[in-house]
Amino acid sequence: MGEEVAARSFTRADRTRYRQKVRRCLDVFERMLREARFDGSQQLVGLEIELNLVDGTGDPAMRNLEVLDAIANPDFQTELGQFNVEINVPPVPLAGSALVELEERVRRDLNAAHDAATGVGARMMTIGILPTLTTSHLRSDALTANPRYRLLNEQVFAARGEDLQLAVDGPERLRTSADSIAPEAACTSVQFHLQVGPDAFPAHWNAAQAVAGVQLAVGANSPYLFGKELWRETRIALFEQATDTRSDELKEQGVRPRVWFGERWITSIFDLFEENVRYFPALLPIVDDEDPVAVLDAGDTPSLAELRLHNGTVYRWNRPVYDVVDGIPHLRVENRVLPAGPTVADTLANAAFWYGLVRVLAEGDRPVWSRLSFAAAEENFHNGARHGIDARVFWPGAGEVPATELVLRHLLPLAHEGLARFGVDTAVRDRLLGIIEARCITGRNGAHWQVETVRAMQRAGGNRVGALRRMALRYADHMHANEPVHTWPIEA
Repeated sequence: MGEEVAARSFTRADRTRYRQKVRRCLDVFERMLREARFDGSQQLVGLEIELNLVDGTGDPAMRNLEVLDAIANPDFQTELGQFNVEINVPPVPLAGSALVELEERVRRDLNAAHDAATGVGARMMTIGILPTLTTSHLRSDALTANPRYRLLNEQVFAARGEDLQLAVDGPERLRTSADSIAPEAACTSVQFHLQVGPDAFPAHWNAAQAVAGVQLAVGANSPYLFGKELWRETRIALFEQATDTRSDELKEQGVRPRVWFGERWITSIFDLFEENVRYFPALLPIVDDEDPVAVLDAGDTPSLAELRLHNGTVYRWNRPVYDVVDGIPHLRVENRVLPAGPTVADTLANAAFWYGLVRVLAEGDRPVWSRLSFAAAEENFHNGARHGIDARVFWPGAGEVPATELVLRHLLPLAHEGLARFGVDTAVRDRLLGIIEARCITGRNGAHWQVETVRAMQRAGGNRVGALRRMALRYADHMHANEPVHTWPIEA
């Protein structure tokens, strides 16, 4: 959800003070790296899952505050849209059967939350983009009543000076506009967190960037937006556009977007934070009272509030995170590539694949990014988003190949090895990575199932709107049964 902020307006003096303070924070962060102030003793993992709320017809239910009151669980929080909530899963070591225990915990919490939500007329769904959304659902009054979201909305449009233009070309074509950032609420994701030490961070971030396209290919789950069949992971294109603060003229000048893949491999986490400060003006120029230099000189850990808040308004698909827990600072890679769903089992399989693969690639003697251009990694990313399970990607030593072939022949064995290095039990590795294997063999992930089901329903005589509603309700039933998506039947 990001850092909480209070409602307010900003002056030019606020922006000047903020720029000075965030650069001071950056200097302190660099000093902390130089003085080895970080906890790098263990690799903890964590999850965030964003969810949609739907009513009995499959349409969005604008009731997140009522639902959260009914759930009464602090692990559940608001998200941007009134039809969104988020569950945050505390970090754990990955060894042994931790992934199974994580799956059981998430299922237990989601089941309890779902039961509570039904009491106020809502159902929970984990899906990248809710297929029943229409433009009428995504107006400014759909935003959650939270000062952070109101401020973000105001600042994005103050920077743009005009409405958002949304344009996505896939099997069908979408052209529409929006007068708020509400379309961003359509993009529900799962976020994987991996805590690593400063020295290991660059290799893990580079590895995460290198595999992002393959992640999308096997995990795509967002083929519909506003009734149109678009990219297999339309969420990527929508999120890139829904938070864009640039006018057309600034785009032509090459000004960088706030949602971006990046532009180079890194040698230090400092590279990413420094780029964020150098390239992106403040959206929320809120200045904290803390003097980070004085705090550090006193032997304590500074919060670096301005740097963290600024970092939270630059939406990298693999985001660097600085955080402090019990007075000890640490660093995380936050992987934001994948959509939510389809099931908890699928989500944990995606997590297992990513954690294992990234670890092996990060620890490799000859890094894959030394043989893969950054431009090729970005092209893989967008190919995976456009084509999903049918995507072709470039990989060193293999050339351009189907993503499924690359996963089956090369990447799954690496993921097995990486999980073994984490100490994950063999049976856990086999079950979760077996789900990824089966997806690749059957050619069926969430996006494929959605499209084929809607097409079957339309061939049987239904219209698109009705087919999307029926598909969404059937999806919800399968989701709560927790059988992986490659096993779901395609029926009219």
